[in-house]
Amino acid sequence: MKLNDTQKAFVEELLARMTLEEKIGQMNQESPSIVGGFDVPFSELIEMLTDGRISQEEFGRIMANAKQDYHEDDIRAGRVGSMMVNDPRKNNELQKIAVEESRLGIPLIIGFDVIHGFRSVFPIAIAEACSFDDALFEKTAHMAAAESRAHGISWNFAPMIDAARDSRWGRVSEGPGEDPLLGSRFARAKIRGLQNDRSSPLRYVAACTKHYAAYGACESGRDYNTVSMSVSNFYNVYLPAFRAAMDEGAATVMAAFNDLNGVPCTVNRWLLREVLKKELGLEGFVVSDANAIRECVAHGIAADDRDAGVQAALAGMDMDMGTHIYRDYLKAEVEKGTVPMAVIDEAVRRILSVKVWLGLFEDPYVPEALIEAYEKGLPEEHAALCRKAAEESMVLLKNEGNLLPLRRGQKISLVGRLADNVNEVCGAWAMAWKPEDCVSILTGLKEAGAEVSYFPCGGPEGEIDFEEADRACREGDVIVAVVGETDAMSGEASSKADISLPGGQRALLERLLQSGKPVAAVLMNGRPLALGWEAEHLPAILEAWHLGIRMGDAVAAALLGDVNPSGKLSSSFPSVTGQCPVYYNHPSTGRPGSRSKFTSRYLDAPWEALFPFGYGLSYTDFAYEDLRVCENGDALEITVRLKNTGEREGTEVAQLYMQDVSASLVRPVKELKDYRRVRLGPGEAEEVRFTLPKKDMGFYDNEGKYRLEDGLFRLYVGGSSRSCLMQEIRIAF
Repeated sequence: MKLNDTQKAFVEELLARMTLEEKIGQMNQESPSIVGGFDVPFSELIEMLTDGRISQEEFGRIMANAKQDYHEDDIRAGRVGSMMVNDPRKNNELQKIAVEESRLGIPLIIGFDVIHGFRSVFPIAIAEACSFDDALFEKTAHMAAAESRAHGISWNFAPMIDAARDSRWGRVSEGPGEDPLLGSRFARAKIRGLQNDRSSPLRYVAACTKHYAAYGACESGRDYNTVSMSVSNFYNVYLPAFRAAMDEGAATVMAAFNDLNGVPCTVNRWLLREVLKKELGLEGFVVSDANAIRECVAHGIAADDRDAGVQAALAGMDMDMGTHIYRDYLKAEVEKGTVPMAVIDEAVRRILSVKVWLGLFEDPYVPEALIEAYEKGLPEEHAALCRKAAEESMVLLKNEGNLLPLRRGQKISLVGRLADNVNEVCGAWAMAWKPEDCVSILTGLKEAGAEVSYFPCGGPEGEIDFEEADRACREGDVIVAVVGETDAMSGEASSKADISLPGGQRALLERLLQSGKPVAAVLMNGRPLALGWEAEHLPAILEAWHLGIRMGDAVAAALLGDVNPSGKLSSSFPSVTGQCPVYYNHPSTGRPGSRSKFTSRYLDAPWEALFPFGYGLSYTDFAYEDLRVCENGDALEITVRLKNTGEREGTEVAQLYMQDVSASLVRPVKELKDYRRVRLGPGEAEEVRFTLPKKDMGFYDNEGKYRLEDGLFRLYVGGSSRSCLMQEIRIAF
């Protein structure tokens, strides 16, 4: 995000005209307040719903009598800088008040959670990352930007780029997985897609990278929990995606809920001012997560709301999401001298700069014709991209005896309640989808011409109907069992201590297997699951995640062989939950895991991941040969011969890894350094080339300093982090 000199001068002139109250108003974000129709605070009403004291139906009846307060008077008075609203006509109304009825006419920046698509819902991020397709990442972000801007939303709270190694954490679904390099390329592509089409103000939004920082390392995988780590681990694993996003020009950042080494990110001056703004060069602003400033009191680092607000402002938190703490306390603190006026001015300058860059002063409204166009239905090209993204995101985990793809004409018994529930295809943090756009797996199979009979039998919740399962076994030539999680079982506040298949689904699979009929499992889930039993007993497993509105079409295409799965895992899968956190790029140890007793292993479980990062099968086979590594000035040139040795066309993701064998800090056993998607016909071969700049072969030490150290390096190329060819080379930088 860059402003020209004219734009910068405009910001300074406007800032000079603002009162202190108006400046603090720009630092205040509001959401519609729900009022009337109930006798308890709205926050308690939500708690009552989530803990079961009231049903969804009761909640709906209460909300039918409620009203929304959009804070129009506060907007008029210049006390609001941002709103969170998903209603294009209401957004136009609120902008009109801000622009035409407030003293200075400063437009609102309207934000919304657009994590993996707006109305066109794409695969959840952990799934889309399995495509290893940077062009796809960019295209889906660009479409999300256009759709949300058409609703008056100029600020997307995305991408979520937390590195996550512990699948007990529910929010692993929202991000690109465990690897810093894949996460960094995902971040760059998403920023380009959201921000770079400047052909019209209605084609781009301000990105908001989140959650800064190290939220994915929350202790025990429990949401909102504490994080403690070394500086080197922070810089090498959890910061790279944010560094990449800042290099790409990300406009804003959302701070994380967690503390980092004892200081909550919300009030962490080192994290916000020194690292993010000074070192990484953020030019836009930082917003708190919802209620996070107030939660610093519960953290125990602030005595009260006033103290929390002072600490947050001094630390570099530019905008308060939803607590009113800045609005209520900062004016007095500035007048007392506790908070320097320069701190306020810097925050407001950053906020105004983003609004200017977005073109909100020139074009604050959404044209009625554009609103009406989206109301008519989803454009076919949008649905087509949703399907393409879903097709590339599936990962074939097992295919014993080439059970998949199914033969047309086979009688398919489709089992599981998830298979025909359009409410479950979009996954966590999908906020604007419409049921009429969604395709279930049952519908997808029928529309693809499959001979399919459906047996709900059961799912992640509730009882299993074993009699119905027996009927499914009798009627079908092959059984496709759709099992996994509901969308509510992953995402925010959905951490789990047990990530094996929930409910009675394993018992259902056992019953199906007893029939002797071939059983293929299709997984719908928002996190890597512990699949030790399933991998041992099921002949075929297709990881389909929550794939978005065209999930059913994509899964049907993969099951019937119209699409050859090409996805590779963006996160490692454990055999059992107790292996968590499990990840491929773990540090070398003095006693690496082996069958010997006194090594880094478990007595009762494997020490390695069941399915490692980068793993994924195909309906064809690929062979890697003739790996060569040579120095070429400031880079290494790596080549390998990749051949499709099977009988079908397919796409392989060739992956380059590196190990720094001996360094001043213990280094990972492998680190992803590059990847290529390669499409080959049967029998076709191609020389795949990688260029690894020597400057990218270093690491950050425990002072946050980047180091390049001479020594022996191992380069690996293969189809997963575990299956690779290897060559050694000695480098002097």
